[in-house]
Amino acid sequence: MHKLLVDSPGEKMLLLGNEAIARGAIEAGVAFTSTYPGTPSSEISLSFFQISKESDLYFEYSTNEKVALEVSAAAANSGVRSMCVMKHVGVNVAADTLMTLAYVGVKAGLVIVSADDPYMFSSQNEQDNRYYGKLSGLPIVEPSSVAETREMVRYAFDLSEKLQEPVILRTTTRINHSTASVVLGDIQQRVTKGDFKKDPFNYVTVPAVSRNLHIKLLKNLETAVGESEKSNYNFVDGNGSFGIICNGVSYGYVCDAISDLSLSDKTRVLRIGFSHPMPGALIKDFLKGCEKVLVAEEGEPYMEEAVKAFAQEEGLTLSIRGKGEDLFSRLFEFNPAGVRECIARFFDVPYQPGSIPDLTDVPEIPQRPPNLCAGCSHRATFYAINKASEGMETICPTDIGCYTLGFLPPLSKGDFLICMGSSAGTAGGFSTVTDKKVISLIGDSTFFHSGIPGLINAVFNNHNFTLVILDNGTTAMTGHQPNPGVDMEQLNFSGYGRVSIEKLVNAIGVPLVKTIKPYKVKKSIEEIKEALNFKGVSVIISQEPCTLYAKSLKQLNIRPFYVSDKCKKHKNCINDLGCPAFFVEGDQIQIDPDMCVGCAVCAQICPENAILPVKK
Repeated sequence: MHKLLVDSPGEKMLLLGNEAIARGAIEAGVAFTSTYPGTPSSEISLSFFQISKESDLYFEYSTNEKVALEVSAAAANSGVRSMCVMKHVGVNVAADTLMTLAYVGVKAGLVIVSADDPYMFSSQNEQDNRYYGKLSGLPIVEPSSVAETREMVRYAFDLSEKLQEPVILRTTTRINHSTASVVLGDIQQRVTKGDFKKDPFNYVTVPAVSRNLHIKLLKNLETAVGESEKSNYNFVDGNGSFGIICNGVSYGYVCDAISDLSLSDKTRVLRIGFSHPMPGALIKDFLKGCEKVLVAEEGEPYMEEAVKAFAQEEGLTLSIRGKGEDLFSRLFEFNPAGVRECIARFFDVPYQPGSIPDLTDVPEIPQRPPNLCAGCSHRATFYAINKASEGMETICPTDIGCYTLGFLPPLSKGDFLICMGSSAGTAGGFSTVTDKKVISLIGDSTFFHSGIPGLINAVFNNHNFTLVILDNGTTAMTGHQPNPGVDMEQLNFSGYGRVSIEKLVNAIGVPLVKTIKPYKVKKSIEEIKEALNFKGVSVIISQEPCTLYAKSLKQLNIRPFYVSDKCKKHKNCINDLGCPAFFVEGDQIQIDPDMCVGCAVCAQICPENAILPVKK
């Protein structure tokens, strides 16, 4: 039995924050779950995926976040509790659905997880998704600890049903990827089947209907204000004239700092866990008892702006600060030392930072830049593109995935990147306004997610570029989740369909389509050259399983290579490929047999044929 299905109320279990979210949903009786994988949210989806294989929980890896929210919205409006999981930038993709779903509302609980990523550990931006609450008019709740996360998920489902609106559970990486002891609650029975009652004048959002629905949304928002005011997740701790307002992980840092600075008898803390709509009356009452107030929040000055507005409404003139050059930054994550320093500076209390230890005698830690895995098929594809395009002036828009790392030397394949699926769209713009050859790069999962419209646009407008679809048979970057092109039979799962990228591309009307096997270097170069010389839209499908994925499925017959004494030290293998299995010892080029997977790409490009398979 999956550990998150254990029905032992009161038992303590060590859980990752993402597992605590999944457990909270299971306890709340969630029956329908959907996602598009994205770090830092991926483990929530993995838990649901595993649980769905041994229970009646429905789970799907949807094509993208917009589709994921749409299927969950339909389930919730049929009376089935649902959860839709995504990372923060995924909400941008789902936003078209989200904005109007707020008008339509839900019948059963629907919780939307937005996993924000301060410091951009695995993201292209660090947008603060609390603003989606203001934009959509939907409630947002934010946990401050792993243990609280489980409780708050249950609360979010109940709140959703009370308001008949989706509720956004906003987390950050520090919550998602921390581990802590969690006390389990009881598991409610799942209701897996529902019934949709037709009501087109509340569900079909033509203008005449939506005008009434907007009125309903604003009334729901008024009710939500009342819920925020009395929520146990918005509370005040301590006594004193110094005030601190905080949320999320900053609450823990603030509590530690107050203790470290001996301010416990001078400071009151307002922790905001129900952050949209903000509890105005509670905040105003808090401000009246303070001499000055510091707002500690990662990201944007979301709470700070609201607190200042509430103070103005009450005619209060106390100092309220948060973001500023001398205080909290809008950049990156907070840390305990930084929060402690800001609190000391704002309240003008003595603070002596701990002495920095002398590390001059400690050797510098070797840098480990991000790199494609040894034997990664993307490396072979990029090498083939580089050789096929020699002498050409090129622009290479790239996309979101493992292959994004190809922008680094020596492969240097990737000149422009905005978001998921953007490589196909931007390629059309570059090809139209420049005379350079445009070679666009996109992964299989990303192609299904949002690359197809850009390619259709290119065919319709007769753009001139080559799109290289890097099909490694999985969604590799976020942990080998399936996508519509994956053969689920290989994972011992039945009942799934499979979409052929080649058939899809041909059906779109792309005039030149080539499928290559990138480990066959010479043949791949020839096929790519033909595509690059074609005037119009051409597509290369580079097809080879992700090495780690193939290894996990026991499909990889590893036979490492070594550098023989024929080597003349041209270093083509290192300078052109940059495979991490290579290293130089003295002046001798060598291959680490524990890293080499035997793809043989290096052997094919060695001018002396000096790279040979290790004899068994």
